[in-house]
Amino acid sequence: MAVLERWHVGPWTTRGTRPGEPFEPGRKRTPDELNFDVIGLARILGRRLSGREELQVRLWQNELRSTHTRLCGVHALQDPDNAALLAETAQEALAWLKERAPEGYEFVLTDAVYLRPLTDLTAAVVTVDAVLQLTAERGDAFPADRLAAAHVKQSQAGEWFAGDAISNWSGPYPTAEEAADAVKAARVELTNQLTEAGHADLAATATRWPDVRVVS
Repeated sequence: MAVLERWHVGPWTTRGTRPGEPFEPGRKRTPDELNFDVIGLARILGRRLSGREELQVRLWQNELRSTHTRLCGVHALQDPDNAALLAETAQEALAWLKERAPEGYEFVLTDAVYLRPLTDLTAAVVTVDAVLQLTAERGDAFPADRLAAAHVKQSQAGEWFAGDAISNWSGPYPTAEEAADAVKAARVELTNQLTEAGHADLAATATRWPDVRVVS
């Protein structure tokens, strides 16, 4: 079973209202619309459906989102049993996503589908994102934070940068190895900064951080 090769921490769907909350037209999905988004996300990422399941998705789409310009946050399925089937199918899609989460991360569904780092410091793999989350919860932040958690990616021009899914924080570099070296240097700096600030338990996880991810 393959895990996702391209990924980012944070929300993967538009945010929605929770069951029982008032709708926020134009800003947040209704619960039914959010459940439909979960199913759609899994399909985009490669989840295959049977012909009957595809037909059911089309029927939900016609009722919830018949056009791309239709205002979100106001539409709900009229049949409660149909809405329950949609919610159940969304949970099946979420389970499929969870099985493909990168090591050290998990997919959760709250007001959106989020990819979050696991914060178990005893785990065999502890991600830099998890360390930064725990650091923030303790009220600290460090200069090396962003670059230490970066991955390496290639631009259309063939140059290499260190950053996240949206921004570049270091580069360009002529090779992926040089970009990865910049991230590794930031990780060393972060480890030292954690130790100096009294977070020795977090610094000690550095030997279990995953390799720098390279996305071409």
